[in-house]
Amino acid sequence: MSMGVLEGAFLGLVQGLTEFLPISSSGHLAIVGTLIGAEDPGAAFTAICQLGTEAAVILYFRKDIARIIGQWVRSLTGRVPRNDPDARMGWLVILGTIPIGLLGLLFQDAIETTLRGFVVIATTLWVFALVLGAADRFGRKERTLDQLTWKHGVLFGLAQAMALIPGVSRSGGTITMGLLLGYTREAAARYSFLLAIPAVVLSGFYQLYDEVSTGAAIAWAPTAVATVVAFAVGFVVIAWLMRFITTHSYKGFVVYRIALAVVVYALVLANVLPAWNGTSFG
Repeated sequence: MSMGVLEGAFLGLVQGLTEFLPISSSGHLAIVGTLIGAEDPGAAFTAICQLGTEAAVILYFRKDIARIIGQWVRSLTGRVPRNDPDARMGWLVILGTIPIGLLGLLFQDAIETTLRGFVVIATTLWVFALVLGAADRFGRKERTLDQLTWKHGVLFGLAQAMALIPGVSRSGGTITMGLLLGYTREAAARYSFLLAIPAVVLSGFYQLYDEVSTGAAIAWAPTAVATVVAFAVGFVVIAWLMRFITTHSYKGFVVYRIALAVVVYALVLANVLPAWNGTSFG
């Protein structure tokens, strides 16, 4: 990975700006990384950098997280009933994390190679833009998180697992599923952020362990800088998005995803971006 500290800082900015918006941070990192000459940063860099944005989630939702963990632990000892809303949320987050963990391990090679082609990224950008737009337009937006069921927890988890494919978007997938299931924009976004914490943290540390244990060359300084920048920017973006969606739809993000898909297709046709995992379109 031919990446310096400056490129790392820029990619950290991209990660922080895009992680929580339904526009795919992994897709943006692949596109921007290639265009600035740092190449596709790769799945390992992306996973480690996401630790920074997840730290921002933990800080922003620290009170909710502390309450959920506390009640979940107490439910194990019978000090609070297992149907306590916070204890139940803890179990639902665990349940929703299982699909991405299993699928991530099963398809790790494809995720890090074949699925990182820019034709795949462009296609998932516009396809899931249309799905998000439809969900936002026709979803009932009535349910709150205290109405979250076990079945819905699994469906949220499966939607999150789709984000293993660059271009889908972790937040976009789970928010879309929430809207399709009738949850409010705020409820879908909040659960999306909480659900991502164990998956992203475990993935980041797993990728870090894998890289170190195999002796792979890691651009430590750029990666560290990117993670810190992603944390700072990500915190600001979370605060902005949670306010924004109370009065706005996701239409702007849908339009942006489609426009970006068109740009990526054009760059692939011009052989500026590789079509399939390092190969040109022609």
